[in-house]
Amino acid sequence: MDTIISGRPNNFCAACSVRNRAICADLDDEEIRLLNTIGRQRTLAVGEALLWEGDDAVLVANVIDGVLKLSTQTAEGKEQILGLAYASDFLGRPFGQSTPYDVEALTPVQVCVFQRANFDRFARDHPRLEHRLLERTLTELDRTRRWMMLLGRMNAEQKLASFLIETAERIAPEPGDDAPGAEPVTIALPLSRQQIADVLGLTIETVSRQFTRMKNEGLIAIPSRREIAILDREALAIRAG
Repeated sequence: MDTIISGRPNNFCAACSVRNRAICADLDDEEIRLLNTIGRQRTLAVGEALLWEGDDAVLVANVIDGVLKLSTQTAEGKEQILGLAYASDFLGRPFGQSTPYDVEALTPVQVCVFQRANFDRFARDHPRLEHRLLERTLTELDRTRRWMMLLGRMNAEQKLASFLIETAERIAPEPGDDAPGAEPVTIALPLSRQQIADVLGLTIETVSRQFTRMKNEGLIAIPSRREIAILDREALAIRAG
């Protein structure tokens, strides 16, 4: 079961770790105070669902911490992962009637949740939030187009290198990580190797071979099966094309 994190009104937005990157980043203090009154924080355990494909769109949420997967079911009943959501990402369908995909926690997750009807009314009354929603929608569209190119045109090495670069940028976005002499960036992979293979349209054997090749060439280290240390981000980006 999810946990609702209680707290005094008007304080959890001010303390939010993604306040400057989230959907509410452009709102002033009074707008934040009002938004705070219609939201609540929840925690999700690994494997717990937040949204279900096809259900009435009753919730929207902003990710505060953790990683979630967005997925759908194919006609054959197989899960197809559509993407991942990281801290500061927005989930759900404002002004929509149904949820377009399943959303499930891959790690322990903290989210800020709003009833969609309340959020829709707030967005209509606060143009800066509507503008931010539009910006997010266009960003997601650009990301989807890049993903389509990745799946359709890149070879196995380019696909995996692109996946690792994007994952590192989303999980560890601190500036300077790729500067000369910077410490290696170690990330916990949110997906298993089989899931990575499914997302990239590869076999698990191909993914494993590419990991081994990148490790042998000094691009990455593999501290554990679910951890990757990027040793040479610039070279990995070149491999991504």
